[in-house]
Amino acid sequence: MNKKIASQTTPTPEPTPAEPEPETPTTPDIPTPEPEKPAEESIAEPEIILTHSDNQFYFLKLAIEDKGIAKDAGFRWDRDRRKWWTSDVDSAEKVREYADEKALTALETMKTAKATALEASRATDADAEVPVPDGLSYLPYQRAGIVYAVDHRNCLLADEMGLGKTIQAIGLINAIPEIANVLVICPASLKLNWKREMEKWLTRSLTMGIINSEIPATDIVICNYDIVKKHAEKLKSKTWDLMICDESHYLKNPKAQRTQSVLGGKDVSPIPATRKIFLTGTPVLNRPIELHPLLRALNVEWAKNWRQYVRRYCDGSETRWGWDVSGASNTGELGEKLRSTLMIRREKSQVLAELPEKTHQLITLSPNGCAAQIKKEQAAWEAHEEATKKHKEKIAKLRKEEKTDTEAYREAVQAMRQAALASFAEISKLRHETAVKKIPHAVELVTNAVESEGSIVVFSHHTDVLDGIVDGVRKAGYTAEKIDGSVPVEKRQQIVDDFQAGKINVFVGSIKAAGVGITLTKSSHVIFAELDWTPATIAQAEDRCHRIGQKNNVLVQHIVFDGSIDAMIAKKLVEKEEIIESIMGE
Repeated sequence: MNKKIASQTTPTPEPTPAEPEPETPTTPDIPTPEPEKPAEESIAEPEIILTHSDNQFYFLKLAIEDKGIAKDAGFRWDRDRRKWWTSDVDSAEKVREYADEKALTALETMKTAKATALEASRATDADAEVPVPDGLSYLPYQRAGIVYAVDHRNCLLADEMGLGKTIQAIGLINAIPEIANVLVICPASLKLNWKREMEKWLTRSLTMGIINSEIPATDIVICNYDIVKKHAEKLKSKTWDLMICDESHYLKNPKAQRTQSVLGGKDVSPIPATRKIFLTGTPVLNRPIELHPLLRALNVEWAKNWRQYVRRYCDGSETRWGWDVSGASNTGELGEKLRSTLMIRREKSQVLAELPEKTHQLITLSPNGCAAQIKKEQAAWEAHEEATKKHKEKIAKLRKEEKTDTEAYREAVQAMRQAALASFAEISKLRHETAVKKIPHAVELVTNAVESEGSIVVFSHHTDVLDGIVDGVRKAGYTAEKIDGSVPVEKRQQIVDDFQAGKINVFVGSIKAAGVGITLTKSSHVIFAELDWTPATIAQAEDRCHRIGQKNNVLVQHIVFDGSIDAMIAKKLVEKEEIIESIMGE
C-alpha cells in the first residue's frame, strides 16, 4: 500500500524563569516561548507504480512484500525482466489505484475496445459484403459471424445448434483470398456433410478431399478426430492457413489422444495453423475446466496460466490428492472474457425472426464399411425402376389398341402390382439392413446433440434400430425411452410426460406408433435415423415438436448413407421444403 512518512517537529524547550527577588510585591514576567517552526514535509514516492507500454501493463515498482497484489489481480511474473505483467484489461483494472498516466490512458482505451468487442460477440447483422454463390444468401446473423471471424485470427464460434456454423466457417474462406489451404477436423459422421456444404457454399476454386487411407493432395482436407493421430506427422509437416475444428468440445480432455494429436500436449506438438476457428454449440459441457484446452490452443492470453485459470474459474484448490478443478467460480466474468476476446455466440431466441419455422438438414454419411450394402440397394432400385417401366409400357400399349382385351389389361396391371410388391419387399429388407449399420452414427449424432441441447427426439422404423439407439444413448450416460407398437398405451403417456418434464434426455419413437397424437415440444431438434416412403408421414412426425407450445425454430435432421435409397427420399424432402420456403419466405 502507499505509505506516507509522517512529519516530525522538535519542540523548543521553555526557558527557565529567573528566580524572583525576595519580598518583591510585583508579579514576575512570564517569558513567552518562541513559536515552533514547522518542519518541511517529506512527500514519499509511491512504493507501487503500474504503467503500460508495448500492449502490456506491468508494475514499474513493487516491493517483494506486496507481490500478492499482483498475483491476486492475475498478473504473471517475467523472470527475465523481473516484472509482474499482464495484457488483460480486467486484471489491470483491479489495480487501477496504482496506475500512472500511461496506464490510465491505456485502461480507458482498452475498456472502450472491450465494450465494442462485447457488442460484436452478439451481433445479428453486419454492414459488409461477403462473397456468396449465385442463388444463395447468408442470413444477417451469419454474415455478422463471418465478419467477426475475419477480424479475429483465432475464433470460437459458439452459436446454438442449427444456426449454420458450418456455413459461416465456409464464408470465412470465401472472405479471405489469402487462405489457400484448409484443414477441417470433425466427427466421422460429418465428414461427407462438410464436403457437400463446401461444394454448395464455396465461391473459390479450391479442391477438396476426405482422408481415408491417405491424405489427399487437395487444397481443403477433411479428417475425423479418430484418425488424426494416425496421420499426425504429415498433418504437422506444414502450417495450414486455416484449421477448422467442428464440434470442438470433443477436445475437452487434455489427456485424451485425440486432443493431444490436434492441440498438442506434453512432448507433443500441435497441428500448426495461421488461423483457427473452433465450432461448438456447447463450449462448456459440464464445467469451466473443459474449456481450458480450447482457450490455450486459441492463444488466449488470460488462460495461458493453468493455475490462475483454475483458481479463478474452476474454484480450484490443491488437496492432498492433487488439484480439485471440478467446480465453477466467477462464471459471469468468464463469459464476459470469452465474448470480449474471441467468442461469438447467438441463440435461437435472438435470431428467431430470421429463421424459418423448420430447418431441414441432410446428414450424409460416407458408405465406408457398407459400400456393398449400398450397391445392393441401388441394384434393387434400378431393377424395380426397369421392371416398372416395362409394365407401364405394356399397359400403355394395351390402352391404345382399338379392341382392348380387358382381361389382358387387368392381368398386366395385376402383374405390375405384384412385381412392385415383390421389389418393395426386397428393397425394404435391404433398407432395414442399411439402417442397422447406421446405429453407431445415429448414436454419435444424438449424444452430441444432447450435450448441446439436453432434449432430443429421434424417429426410426424398425424395432432393432430403435433399441440400438436407446442402448447407445444410455451407454453414453444419458436417459432414453422408446415408444413403438410393443409399448402399452397406458405407459406411452407416462413416457411423454417424463420427456416433457425433462426427466428423459432422448425420446426414441417409431415413425408410425409415435408419429401422431403426442406432444414433444420439450425439444426443438428431431433426428430421423430411418425414413418413410410417404412425405406426409414424415411431416406428421416432425410436428410432434413443431406445434403449439414450441417457441423455437425446429431443426430436422435426416441421417443417410451416400447413395442409399433413404438419401434419395431425404433429398426430395429437403428440396421440397427449400422450394416452399423460397416461395413463402418472400
